[in-house]
Amino acid sequence: MIYGNIEGVKKSIINQLEEIYDVQIEKDVLFTEELANIMNELTLELKREISVAISRRGKITAVSLGDSTTVELPEIEVSERKLSGVRIIHTHPNGNSKLSALDISALTKLKLDTMVAIAVNEEIDKIKVNVGYCAIEDNRIICEEYKNVPLEEALKHNPLPNIIEINKMFEDFSIEEDKTERAILVGVESEESLKELEELAKACNIKVLESVLQKRNKIDKTFYIGKGKVTEIDYLRQAMKIDVVIFDDELSGSHVRNLEDNIGCKVIDRTTLILDIFARRAKTKDAQLQVELAMLKYRMPRLMGLGTVLSRTGAGIGTRGPGEKKLETDKRHIRSRIDDIKKELDRIRKNRQVQREKRGKTNLPTVALVGYTNAGKSTLRNMLCDYIPANTATKEKVFEANMLFATLETTVRALVLPDNRKVVMSDTVGFVRKLPHDLVEAFKSTLEETIEADLLLHVVDTSSEEALGQIEAVENVLHELGVEDKKILLVLNKIDMASEEQIENIKREKEGYNIIEISALSKINIDELLDAIGKDIPVKLRLCEFLIPYSEGALVSMVHSRGNVIEEEYKGEGTFVKAEVDDELFNRCSEYEIK
Repeated sequence: MIYGNIEGVKKSIINQLEEIYDVQIEKDVLFTEELANIMNELTLELKREISVAISRRGKITAVSLGDSTTVELPEIEVSERKLSGVRIIHTHPNGNSKLSALDISALTKLKLDTMVAIAVNEEIDKIKVNVGYCAIEDNRIICEEYKNVPLEEALKHNPLPNIIEINKMFEDFSIEEDKTERAILVGVESEESLKELEELAKACNIKVLESVLQKRNKIDKTFYIGKGKVTEIDYLRQAMKIDVVIFDDELSGSHVRNLEDNIGCKVIDRTTLILDIFARRAKTKDAQLQVELAMLKYRMPRLMGLGTVLSRTGAGIGTRGPGEKKLETDKRHIRSRIDDIKKELDRIRKNRQVQREKRGKTNLPTVALVGYTNAGKSTLRNMLCDYIPANTATKEKVFEANMLFATLETTVRALVLPDNRKVVMSDTVGFVRKLPHDLVEAFKSTLEETIEADLLLHVVDTSSEEALGQIEAVENVLHELGVEDKKILLVLNKIDMASEEQIENIKREKEGYNIIEISALSKINIDELLDAIGKDIPVKLRLCEFLIPYSEGALVSMVHSRGNVIEEEYKGEGTFVKAEVDDELFNRCSEYEIK
């Protein structure tokens, strides 16, 4: 039986692949010359990877056919304290014998006896082979690779001593399953952008060991960065046992493929990292659909390039979400799924519209919290909602944490101002520089709360050295949403952690804004903030005088709870009340109005 994708392959080729099962392999050699010749010839003809699984006794147990960059592996049972007893021999049609990120991931995760890559060549004597073994370093399983071994030498290599030694190490040591990936960051823009990329990586539990910055006026068509810098990163990857290289800018599928081939580990970009964070944090059906839509839109043109990211044998960052199940699904099916998600999100958007219309009938002004991710929006929202009176049902607080993109779902809650007016406050997803356009598009149904708001509270992390750049990034997204002309109150948060110089610098650069300085965590200047909100929101209350009979005491209570009572006096005919009320409350009390 031939595993993998054999559709469209000639019957004669299938028969030749089937004959591989008859090849006899001695247990003290990696493979035979006969097997190498067959695999080399068929790979040259098909331009596709061929993989052969061999048991420790030398029996061929599986033959698989893949595409030009990847090949499916058979199911392999993984044991905790020993190697799997299977070695994989496979071809690389590109003529490069270096073990790919996928090869290394499969070797260490499946605990293979060895992983062998044969670089195909029309001249047999020029064939090179790379051999990878598992090794243990700092209680982590790593790959130890023998590179560019001539075919003649590889045929004489006895893998058993290495396998026996590694098995003893597995027995003697307690191997910790280290799920923390080690990364190198690569940027071509600025140190500040790389620092933010590091924060994004930390949000995905990635340990950043090195950052590489290369100033370039022109992007390299093949590697995005220069060939020399790629070689430098490869050396760093080997020395530091790096699992993933993260680029600060969006990469094309061909860039990813070329970089993975030359660096020898998984390569992802900033967009993939952000999408992964969203995939981890999305809890509601709405947020999950929006994340999946953004992922599919981003990955569809890159299906050929993201071999490692989309593979079932990949591991860690960038492999979550719908990408894994789309490996062998063509673009037509992906487009169909995108259409389904859009319809479902449209239905959710209409539901939100109905909810907004219901809120509009109560004449409640709406305030939306916007700002850079981790600026303190959720902390501010939770703290402000503590001002809800005791007779109002207390709602569950939204999640707040010192991390990027802690909030993905919009939450809407009522807030009572000092003048007794109520407003509706919504907390929205945070923005970030280089926020993927597809993600903004996908989350537009969530961000409609921002579009419909009467007032925007632009929350800023004043203590950040990049505060001005973050303000500009938020302004760009607001411009994309078409809401930059709305009333905006610039809320300088975390002033207790910022210097006077930082605060004054922002106020000087943004002097056209209505600015207020607060600390949500320390509850500094919160009354001033509430007063500022009251001044900026539309006045939707009317000043009226009522003489309400004592028999209608419930109306008096309602005026106290829902209106702003300015004067109250008990008279012989009933209770005299002078108050600011909304239209609905006025209609209920209108018959008692003093004209």
